[in-house]
Amino acid sequence: MTAARYFSSDYSQARRRFAEAAAAANASITSYQHPGTGPQGESLSTEVAWLGPEDAERVLLTVSGTHGAEGFCGSGVQTGWFESGLAGEMRDDFAYVAIHAINPHGFAWLRRVTEDNVDLNRNFVDFSTPLPTNDGYDELAAALCPPTWDDATIAETREVIYAYSDAHGADALQAAVSAGQYSHPDGIFYGGKTATWSHRTLKEIFFRHLSSAKAIAVVDYHTGLGPRGHGERICPAFPDSPGLARVQEWYGDDHTCPALGTSSSADIRGFNMIGMEQAAPHAAITPLALEYGTLPMEEVKLALRADNWLHLHGDLESAKGRSIKAQVREAFYQDADDWKQMVWDRAIETQRLALAGLNGG
Repeated sequence: MTAARYFSSDYSQARRRFAEAAAAANASITSYQHPGTGPQGESLSTEVAWLGPEDAERVLLTVSGTHGAEGFCGSGVQTGWFESGLAGEMRDDFAYVAIHAINPHGFAWLRRVTEDNVDLNRNFVDFSTPLPTNDGYDELAAALCPPTWDDATIAETREVIYAYSDAHGADALQAAVSAGQYSHPDGIFYGGKTATWSHRTLKEIFFRHLSSAKAIAVVDYHTGLGPRGHGERICPAFPDSPGLARVQEWYGDDHTCPALGTSSSADIRGFNMIGMEQAAPHAAITPLALEYGTLPMEEVKLALRADNWLHLHGDLESAKGRSIKAQVREAFYQDADDWKQMVWDRAIETQRLALAGLNGG
C-alpha cells in the first residue's frame, strides 16, 4: 500500500481521521474550538495530539494548516505518522506533539488565510510598535487585487506585475508580493492589525503543553512553493541564531534560509516561529518549514489572487466560484498518488533527522 491512504479529501475528513489515528496510537487529544463554522455549517477546531510523557524535555512537534488550504499535506503526514506506527520509534522519554489544523477556517474554506483575511505566517509581529511597511506591495496593490476578474483583467495586471519585475528584479517582485504587508486588509499576504485566533491559540498551546520542554524540534508543513513534490527544508530563523546553527548541524547542507538569501521563499515578516519562541523562551527551538512544490509559481499566485477576488466580489456557489476553488485546491494539494508519496518519503526522512538531532542535542 502507498502513502496516499493517509491523505484526506476535505477538512472534516482530515480532522476525523487524524483524531482516530492519534487515539489508536494512545495519544491524548486536546481540542481548541474555533468560533466560526465551515462552508456546510460544520464546527471548526484545532486538535493537539500528545504521545509520550507529559513532562518530556525533548519534543518533536509538527504543525499542519498554518496556511489553511495547505493543511491536506501536513494532516496526511501527521495521520500517517500515527497510523503507520512510526510515532512509536521515539525514545521513551521523548514526546511527539502534532498540532492539527492551526488555521481550521482556511483549511475548511479552502483559503490560505484566516477568517480575518490574515496570513497567519505574517501575523507574529509586535503590534504595539509601528508595523512594517512594504512600498513594493503598495505600488502593486491595485494590480494584484483588482475589482474584476476575467481574462482581460488578468492580462492587463500581468503586464503591470511584469513591468515591476523588469524594473526592480525578480527577487524584489517576490519580496513585494509575498514578504508580508500590513496596510491593505483586503489584499494578499496581509499580516493583520492584531493577533488572530490562530495566533493566540498557537501560543496557548505552547504555554499549556510545553512548559517542561527544554528542546523542541519543529516541522511546519507547507505547500505551493518550489518544484513539484520536492520538500524544501526552510529554516525561518535569523542569521547567527542558535536555531539556525542546529538546523545546519541536524540537516547538513540540505536546508535553506530566507534570511541568508538561499531559499525559494522570500524573507518574510511575522512568521510563526517567532510566536513559538515567545511562548517557550525556556526551550531551545529548532525551526523548520517543510515546503512542497505543486504548480508553477505564477499559477499558484494566480490562484491566490483569484481566491482573494472571489471572497471580496464573487459568488462561491457560481460556476466561476467553484472553478476558482478547484484552482486553489490544485495549487496547494496535488491529489495524486505520486505527489503524496514524495511528500511522505521526505517527511519521514525529515522527522527522523529531527529525532536524531534531539537525541544528540
